[in-house]
Amino acid sequence: ELRKEFNYFKDNGYKVVTVSDLVKLIKENKKIPDNYVALNIDDSYKSFYQNGLPLFKEFNYPFTLFVYVEASKRGYRDFMSFDEIRDVAKYGEIGLHSYSHPHLTTLTSKEVKKDTQKALDIFEKELGFRPKGYAYPYGEFDSSTQKDIKSFKFEYICNQNSGAISKFSSVYDLDRVALVGDTNVKPKFKIKALDVKWHNIKIDKNRIKKVILSTHSDIKKAQLYISGHGWQRVRLIDGKLDISIDKKMKFKRTRVILKTYDNRQSSKLLMRAN
Repeated sequence: ELRKEFNYFKDNGYKVVTVSDLVKLIKENKKIPDNYVALNIDDSYKSFYQNGLPLFKEFNYPFTLFVYVEASKRGYRDFMSFDEIRDVAKYGEIGLHSYSHPHLTTLTSKEVKKDTQKALDIFEKELGFRPKGYAYPYGEFDSSTQKDIKSFKFEYICNQNSGAISKFSSVYDLDRVALVGDTNVKPKFKIKALDVKWHNIKIDKNRIKKVILSTHSDIKKAQLYISGHGWQRVRLIDGKLDISIDKKMKFKRTRVILKTYDNRQSSKLLMRAN
């Protein structure tokens, strides 16, 4: 499956870069070329070392691997050892994926910082450098969690919301498209970034009641997606949407996506209270 995707990149003129390459362009306010692809791997499973890394080396593709520190520290069988991660670091970028891989939004601010500091201490001791980037465990975060992780001065933070990266993207809220199993990557690359300000999503007793946002003033029609409820057509006035709805948050993680008819999109992750 990975070879199929890599051949698609090669045959269709895509350039594989690291997340840091994208972050550099964002910070310099430069356009990110449409053919740039940054490949990320979460968790540091041993299967990446055994099956994935040889293909990355064969194609000479860089990558960013986010390490689940406790798994390597305690020698969990399905995860890479630090010796293996040190070998991987010769070929790609290594980032942080927490110490204990917790559901961060269920922790207190003190607990989030304790987990992150512990992960950093062990990471730096074992690998000899400080990671540039952080990826949320399970892709779960809220404004409080984001603030806590930002306090550690990472150069970038990756979420798990489906979307593209552009020069207006926040380096502390980078979207990523999941490639899982038998994936047709062609439609994934049709997704473009949409600059949206999510002003307010009102939630009452785990029901979404209102969505208020703004985007480009020339956008009149779009689609709004809510996990478990599918897509609905919406109309914007001067690029502004203020819509009253009543949708139950069916899952622990609910994604709200605004998508235009030319495949530009922006998303927001909501965490259910219980």
